[in-house]
Amino acid sequence: MTTPRQSPQDKAFINRMLDATIRIGMVLLLAYWCLKIISPFISPIMWAIIIAVAIYPLYVKLVAIMGGRKKMAAALFAIVALALLIIPTIKLSASMVDTTQTLSAAWESGSLRIPPPAESVSEWPLIGEKLHKYWTLASINLEAALKQIAPQLKTAGAWLFGAVGGAGLGILQFIISILIAAVFLASTQAAHRSTLAISSRIAGDRGEELAGISIATIRSVAQGVLGVAIIQSLLAGIGLLVMDVPGAGLWALLVLLLAVVQLPPILVLGPIIVYVFSVATTGPAIAFMIWSLIVSGSDAFLKPLFLGRGMEIPMLVILLGAIGGMMTSGIIGLFIGSVVLALGYKLFMIWLDPVGAEPVAEEEVTSL
Repeated sequence: MTTPRQSPQDKAFINRMLDATIRIGMVLLLAYWCLKIISPFISPIMWAIIIAVAIYPLYVKLVAIMGGRKKMAAALFAIVALALLIIPTIKLSASMVDTTQTLSAAWESGSLRIPPPAESVSEWPLIGEKLHKYWTLASINLEAALKQIAPQLKTAGAWLFGAVGGAGLGILQFIISILIAAVFLASTQAAHRSTLAISSRIAGDRGEELAGISIATIRSVAQGVLGVAIIQSLLAGIGLLVMDVPGAGLWALLVLLLAVVQLPPILVLGPIIVYVFSVATTGPAIAFMIWSLIVSGSDAFLKPLFLGRGMEIPMLVILLGAIGGMMTSGIIGLFIGSVVLALGYKLFMIWLDPVGAEPVAEEEVTSL
């Protein structure tokens, strides 16, 4: 039995197919290799892009003040941003170390004492009686009180050590991101051309419009999420300072972190309200409670003022994208999620009405 001989056309087709397969395989291997090498820097680069896009309007003003010297303005931005990040971190770390050493020394010497609770604590609803009983035990015999919650303390300690380690890595990542962002700002024209080239390659004639939506969304989230979080932190800090709460700066920082990850600041302010009621008179304590509730709920009317302002994308789309992105990808997902959902919404609207979908206004497409 003889096998049919292949025609020259078949041989040429097989050769072209093998050649294409080998080339595609080499390209995929090269792409995977490049991704593997750059993977440790993906998150810092993403943060650098977000920082550069969010800070660009201020950077333009800084360049104008410095007589058009872009590199000098970018270097000044990096110095100021690093100082704002590193100096509070050092001071906070030093304060925490000093507090830990003071508590440790007081524990070893036996001089650590918890003041007894006020009788009014037992009258608080739901938790008053149990809290008063445990607080009284802690004021009499702190060691016995700690033994009762030893498992919870171990869990909290493990979480705290993990959080401290994660915070250290996060700060290092932000330092790298700030330096990369300064490089992006110093070469904005090249970065803008690259952005338009990539977006146009992906989306064709709509590339510039979608790039503008991405830029506007990042700035909107920076204002609507980070801006609101800073306002809430400052307002909470004012209330804490007025009531002379110990460690007011640390609690304000925790309020900032909670607000950034879209958790209500009352999670921090709630226990402080309990503390204030136990040490202050009724009038100031009630005033502080009302102030804390206002601060915790202020995002309900602050976010509509900042989030999605000046964009055709509905605020709800941006907000859902920010919250969903954060739930799936952490804090950086605040920006990535909102950008992805905004682009998806825009493409969906174009698909529904390809004729009526008009590009966004020119002032909204602010380039890097």
